[in-house]
Amino acid sequence: MSVKARIEAVLQEHLHPQRLVVIDESHHHAGHQPDITGTGETHMRVRVVSEKFSGMSRLDRHREVNSLLKPELDAGLHALAVEAAAPGEATRW
Repeated sequence: MSVKARIEAVLQEHLHPQRLVVIDESHHHAGHQPDITGTGETHMRVRVVSEKFSGMSRLDRHREVNSLLKPELDAGLHALAVEAAAPGEATRW
């Protein structure tokens, strides 16, 4: 299973998102960081809308996603951009 697929599965399971997009941006960073994942998947962007984020600060939302994806970060995911929103909040995506 790819890093992207594992990220999607974890976030689906724990956040039950209304909307979830995981974008592999690794190709924009070729040569920037050694690929210790062995998959070429080193940089990801997560765009997620979940009821779980209601009443949470932006920082707490990022902490929640980072906590859920800690195993991927520990395994070599180099960069994770998080765009998290609660239902009804405006998004730029």
